[in-house]
Amino acid sequence: MSFATVHSCTLSGVQALPVTVEVHLGGGLPGMSIVGLPESAVRESKDRVKAAIHHANLTYPQQKIIVNLAPADLPKRGGRFDFPIALGILLANGQLPENSLNDLIVLGELGLTGILRSVSGILPTAYAFAGSSQALYIPTANVAEASRSSRTQVYAADDLFQAVAELRLRKKVPLTRLDQGAVKHGASQSVVNCLCEGTVANARIDTPEEPQIRSASIDMADVFGQYTARRALEVAAAGSHNMLMVGPPGTGKSMLASCLPTIQPPMLETEAMETASVLSISHNGFNHTTWGIRPFRAPHHTASGIALVGGGAHPMPGEISLAHNGVLFLDELPEFSRAVLDVLREPMETGCITVTRAARQAEFPSRFQLVAAMNPCPCGYYADPKIQCRCGADQIIRYRSRVSGPFLDRMDLHIRLEREVHSEGVLRSNATNESSHVIRLRVMQARDHQIARQGCTNATLDAAGIREYSALNGRARKLLKKASDTLSLSIRAQHRLVRVARTIADLEGTQDVTEKNLAEGLSYRQAPASNGL
Repeated sequence: MSFATVHSCTLSGVQALPVTVEVHLGGGLPGMSIVGLPESAVRESKDRVKAAIHHANLTYPQQKIIVNLAPADLPKRGGRFDFPIALGILLANGQLPENSLNDLIVLGELGLTGILRSVSGILPTAYAFAGSSQALYIPTANVAEASRSSRTQVYAADDLFQAVAELRLRKKVPLTRLDQGAVKHGASQSVVNCLCEGTVANARIDTPEEPQIRSASIDMADVFGQYTARRALEVAAAGSHNMLMVGPPGTGKSMLASCLPTIQPPMLETEAMETASVLSISHNGFNHTTWGIRPFRAPHHTASGIALVGGGAHPMPGEISLAHNGVLFLDELPEFSRAVLDVLREPMETGCITVTRAARQAEFPSRFQLVAAMNPCPCGYYADPKIQCRCGADQIIRYRSRVSGPFLDRMDLHIRLEREVHSEGVLRSNATNESSHVIRLRVMQARDHQIARQGCTNATLDAAGIREYSALNGRARKLLKKASDTLSLSIRAQHRLVRVARTIADLEGTQDVTEKNLAEGLSYRQAPASNGL
């Protein structure tokens, strides 16, 4: 046999795309040629593959080797094709049984000694083949990550020599089944089968009795005063609403934002998989310790637009995608470039971002909850009752104009924070404050009401959903009309106001959206407006 085919795949964003590795052994001077739009790391695989085959005490064919990575118009990069190329050569040379690789998707990078090294993007790859008749054949170092996709069949090997030995005996020796829990806790085995029968459970990752929080040192019980902001943060968490906090320095804006992940509901299995898949293809890679924990991203105000939305020569996820299903916190909002902020407007509405380059296009999920904080003026003390503002009117206007009106219109909650001036507040016991755990229970109950009623959070309700699930009574309709006329609210702002009122009603456990709910929601948009925002 002088021809062999091995199945593999590559990634475009978080999407796994199939790649067929075709190997032909023919006449001519010995050497290897790789075609099919390979990049530098792929072209260099011929040297790694040759050395690995020699070190595994296998025969490297002294023939002209042509490797085609199909489809030819899809760019291939990284070392993930080393393992399938090596197995394809051995299969074409008769050193592996025929059809031994038919039902396998092979991925892995080879060292010169034949050791198999981990590759990025295994989790979205495993998720793409969940429930499929095809199994992944990957380095053992990637097994813990791949096993997070509970319906994907996974085999693994430590090195090329071991992989060849197992493939030669594959029809004679049944593959060993390994408990998935053991894989997740670091158990290693040369060949593993992590197939779990049944459908993917879309359950919460943890229980209310054992809440997962981002940091044990951050809790809502430690927030002194700011009762309006605390209530608004609870509403934001319950409905997944965007929130803007305006106030002088030291009022607790950053602390409140850091507390938001501690009161958000635990992640669903599908949410955890989506978030971990984005991390898997990022520069930092998959980290099992963050599984099921909602991300909290706080980029510095010097971040560029590409850093936020993603991009580069090889499109990579940006901060908004790394915050998928979590919180994106923008502190000192006016210090961000206006152009940078405006690129967030589309993903705030659609929940995804498409990065387009001359040769390729990649789409990344980016359904994040935006929390922003800013001072009312450059010095921070505009309208403060104790400290006089030193800023001129022109300075304040220029400072606030750095944030565009369309961007502010997409913020559901606008909260004004005042300074707490009581010195004893620093030493006061927090026993009277509700903890994050207590608030989280209410948030979970309200969120469950939303999912059961409409299948999504209130923040993502479209116009038809608002009409069906957030109908206002007569008095509430009159209040909405009066508010829209007085405050010149756009249609988008009115929709967001009704969504917030729907969330407040869910927190109170009421079926209808009342005038009281709408009035509270209106107070969260009116406070900053009194200061010119």
